[in-house]
Amino acid sequence: MLPRASIISAAPAALFLSDSQKVAMHAVIKLLRPHQYLKNGFVLIGPLFAHQWDVATLMQAALAFLAFCAMASAVYVLNDLLDVEADRAHPTKCKRPLPSGAMGIGSAKALFGVLVALSIALSWLVSGWVLGFTAAYLALNIVYSWRLKHVVILDVFLISAGFMLRIFAGTIGLGIAPSAWLLLCGLMVTLFLGFSKRRAELLVLENSETDYDSAVTRRVLDDYSPAMLEQFIAVTAACTVLSYGLYTVAPQTIELHGTPNLIYPLPFVVYGIFRYIFLLHQHAKGNDTAKDLLTDWHMILAAGAWFVATLWVLA
Repeated sequence: MLPRASIISAAPAALFLSDSQKVAMHAVIKLLRPHQYLKNGFVLIGPLFAHQWDVATLMQAALAFLAFCAMASAVYVLNDLLDVEADRAHPTKCKRPLPSGAMGIGSAKALFGVLVALSIALSWLVSGWVLGFTAAYLALNIVYSWRLKHVVILDVFLISAGFMLRIFAGTIGLGIAPSAWLLLCGLMVTLFLGFSKRRAELLVLENSETDYDSAVTRRVLDDYSPAMLEQFIAVTAACTVLSYGLYTVAPQTIELHGTPNLIYPLPFVVYGIFRYIFLLHQHAKGNDTAKDLLTDWHMILAAGAWFVATLWVLA
């Protein structure tokens, strides 16, 4: 199912398209996965917490954000190209544009090239650092898809590394010195989300009446156990809260922002993490983090309240 925002934005253009063109456009949107652009918000953390809200910095941050959106979509296209045969045998992934035949392989390859070129151009407009980070993101995902996604624990660390590259693009790439505490917090929260995703995939297998072989599911799941993942989730969740809490009360943070009140939005962070764990176990969520955040009102309100409270304290 397409994200509601994508359908609404595509509606005006769709009025002037033939039925075949509408199908092709919907296939492109599904392939790009625009709802996943929420993850690229990590690029904006640097300017927010560095108190650099001038127009020039915000414009550069916006360009870096768009560069990662283009590169992230390119990676999704690449993954679908590499996994097309396996996806045809998957109970849900078989409905994706490539395995279903809604889009041709040649068209997908051309789209991949356009997206990479667009990302490189946008990155270059910002700085050489941003260009390097987006290129590293592409290289990281190529290595991940080629072999390392089958290596237990390392697979989640590589997913986390992709998020860390976004943070670096929004700090070093914009000439902002990154906070060590925020980097640690970013690492912990992305590891938490990665291990939660693996736990969600195991829960799907546990609750399914069908036995799927390794050609249909991730081979790395054979090396994970529910008890092990629960421990990883608990450790990373606790470290996320602890590292963010310590950042808010660090002397450097108080000196930078001129206030010790940054700790007060912390309960919204704790609530969001607990809510996510609840959704993972009680509502079979966790496979698609961006979709979960955009469709659960508790998560939306917690994130919104945290952002507004943090902005109010910083301002």
